[in-house]
Amino acid sequence: MSLTHLPAPELFNHPALRHLIWMLDAPQLLPAEKTFAPLDNLAPALIPRLQALADQPAALPDNLTQAIRPRLGLYFEDLYEYLLCELLGWELLARNLPVRDAGRTLGELDFLLRNPHNGAVEHHEIAIKFYLGYPENGHCLWYGPNASDRLDLKSKRLLEHQCGLSGLETTRDTLEKADLPLPETTRVFMPGYLFYPAGSQLQAPAQVADNHLRGDWHRLAHLQDTDTRDWVPLKKPHWLGPWQQAAGPEPDAVTAGLRAVAERHSPRLFAAMSFDAGSGLWHETSRHFVVPSTWPDG
Repeated sequence: MSLTHLPAPELFNHPALRHLIWMLDAPQLLPAEKTFAPLDNLAPALIPRLQALADQPAALPDNLTQAIRPRLGLYFEDLYEYLLCELLGWELLARNLPVRDAGRTLGELDFLLRNPHNGAVEHHEIAIKFYLGYPENGHCLWYGPNASDRLDLKSKRLLEHQCGLSGLETTRDTLEKADLPLPETTRVFMPGYLFYPAGSQLQAPAQVADNHLRGDWHRLAHLQDTDTRDWVPLKKPHWLGPWQQAAGPEPDAVTAGLRAVAERHSPRLFAAMSFDAGSGLWHETSRHFVVPSTWPDG
């Protein structure tokens, strides 16, 4: 099935359905050789299933329809399980399986799955990430909104440590004791966004595809000349794109969000919106992180 046959996310009113379709086509933030591409694994019944869910979103499980899901990582895992197992036909064998050695936890296998196309057992590691480029000493580091997270460190851990778990003897013993098969391959899935300093010409990291999703980031103190009238604050889990709403942007909500950046000394994510007369909805056109003056140092 080709990409052109996938429905656009904005055609669906329910956020979870938009998130699922977004995940099918979301560019990765990791080198391509180990990444998992849902578009290469589409099931023939996918489009009818999505259309049926659009007509009856109550059929979605409760863990995808809760109004507030502040733990974005857990919601993302729930989406991934539903996407692969319910929409694409993969068999879930285990999820978040801990690997321990003499009482010490070495890590977890995010997903152990059976590929419906060839019957192979696969180990999948997944993450959803948002990184802000920060020029420093002649080069650029890509920090998460919580600056303890960094793209280069996360990529290294995901590709080397987490992907390597399935090859450990301890992991093989764990799987045998749980009567689970050994995986034949390991794949990773890490979509997300890169945010560039507003007005900069910063280059993207070498390993990231040219079509990666991007936005801008701004210092709160430098925001005076930026038009924020069509902005709305994005709350988790709606960091997964794209956002849309029936009501127009509320300036008071943006003011409150910017005040929170100053008072709590933590970044906030906003979406710039545009009204579409055809649908009667406001649609996201760009994304913007606003950070305090001390970021990323505190």
